[in-house]
Amino acid sequence: MSEHNLAQRQEYVAGVVDKIKNASSVVLVDYRGINVEQDTAMRKALREAGVEYKVIKNSALARAFEETGNNGYDEYFFGPTAAAFGPENDPVAPCRILAEYAGKTPISIKCGVVEGKKFDENGVKSLASIPEKPVLLAQLLGLLTSPMRSLAIAISEVAKKSA
Repeated sequence: MSEHNLAQRQEYVAGVVDKIKNASSVVLVDYRGINVEQDTAMRKALREAGVEYKVIKNSALARAFEETGNNGYDEYFFGPTAAAFGPENDPVAPCRILAEYAGKTPISIKCGVVEGKKFDENGVKSLASIPEKPVLLAQLLGLLTSPMRSLAIAISEVAKKSA
């Protein structure tokens, strides 16, 4: 192996390490069997959610995971592997989108790391059911305002009866 090839490989791994460090989540998938039309639609959905999606060599992923302190993933570095890197503001986005496409295309979820925690395929799919942050905030706001609205109506009714 020449020094040039070694330097290129180290640079490639360093790029993957940076992607992992700058992502709030990483989801690995086996993309075998997906056709061009499905892949294009999935990549578009990922891009619109701010998720970066790349096919990465297993050897580079293994080394990058090790360098970022994510150990115990060796069983997932086989076959064709693509990684989806979640944006800081929505770590569950890759889980949600890839789980949706795993249900309607041949891709399969291998595993994920979400905010430093390891998830297997079922874990990634369960995270996918968590609504987006704006939806969660709207639900929370609805829960908080509901008792206030009920109290305001009750006071209004009491005031009408008193008058």
